[in-house]
Amino acid sequence: MASSSSTYRSSSSSDGGNPTDSIPTVDERKRKRMLSNRESARRSRMRKQKHVDDLTAQINQLSNDNRQILTSLTVTSQLYMKIQAENSVLTAQMSELSTRLQSLNEIVDLVTITNGSGFGVEQIDGCGFDDRTVGINSNDGYYDDMMSGVNPWGGSVYSNQPIMANDINMY
Repeated sequence: MASSSSTYRSSSSSDGGNPTDSIPTVDERKRKRMLSNRESARRSRMRKQKHVDDLTAQINQLSNDNRQILTSLTVTSQLYMKIQAENSVLTAQMSELSTRLQSLNEIVDLVTITNGSGFGVEQIDGCGFDDRTVGINSNDGYYDDMMSGVNPWGGSVYSNQPIMANDINMY
């Protein structure tokens, strides 16, 4: 922006003095104002750039925080699913063991009732049979061999074992 080189001058005084020495010219005021405006605009641009830089840094920081939270959430979700699976297994095991315990308690109660019934029968196999009833002498070893595969509560020791596919194909 070029400024005009003409200057505003007051009317000359009659004594021949130059009144423009003490009064700034219009061009000089324009130039000072223009410099001041330029400096103000420069400061404004610098503030704006600093604000943009601060916002960019904040975006980067928030993006990093967001990534860390997502990673933590993924790890936590995987851990939750693992623990939930373990909990399901433990719940199933607890249920099975509770059922077994209840069955065993019922058997113990049955054996206790049978032993305490006062019939005077000494039980060998848990079914109320003794050597006199069966007619087997337990001293000859025959009874022990015969009863080795029998559960004391009656039935085969293998009655609670699952039948595997390989066992079926063998016969």
